[in-house]
Amino acid sequence: MRRIAPVTLALSVTVLAALGGCHKQAAPEPQAVEAQPVAPTPAPAGPDTAQAGKPIPTAEIKNGDGQPAKLSDLKGKPLLVNFWATWCVPCIKELPTLDALAARDAGKLQVVLVNEDLEGQRVVAPFLQKHPLKNTKAWLDTANALMIPTKVASLPTTILYDANGREVLRVDRDLDWTGAEAKGLLKQVGD
Repeated sequence: MRRIAPVTLALSVTVLAALGGCHKQAAPEPQAVEAQPVAPTPAPAGPDTAQAGKPIPTAEIKNGDGQPAKLSDLKGKPLLVNFWATWCVPCIKELPTLDALAARDAGKLQVVLVNEDLEGQRVVAPFLQKHPLKNTKAWLDTANALMIPTKVASLPTTILYDANGREVLRVDRDLDWTGAEAKGLLKQVGD
């Protein structure tokens, strides 16, 4: 009985595999797919008024200049408070419209962007370098001092307060704040 050297055996297997095309597989036959009816996209949820009438919390956070501040000190004009985070895609989509609204309605509406990133300025500063805001500054709520008392459960959430600091409504999704829907919501505080 003759022994086949291991090198010869390995070479033979490699040549047979190459010639046999074992690395090539035939494309699978496409499967027939029945057309499925597409469910209609649900209409966006309307504004939430369950918290209407509640005052702005008096919790202290850092304002856009990094100083301790309270939203409750901003009474006198209607106030739109947006809760957002740098990792939140719908928040990022919405920020430019809030910034544009702040410019458009500067004399009659205050727009405050409250960032909820727990790492604060360490993540917000680089984010704002890539996504600059011209008309607003990011406030920092690293301890969720506002998010908890306002019962904000998801981001983005935007709360509209009247000039006396009472909640009028909230929107628990992203919204184009320069569009017709937002304009209708803002009319509820005289905008």
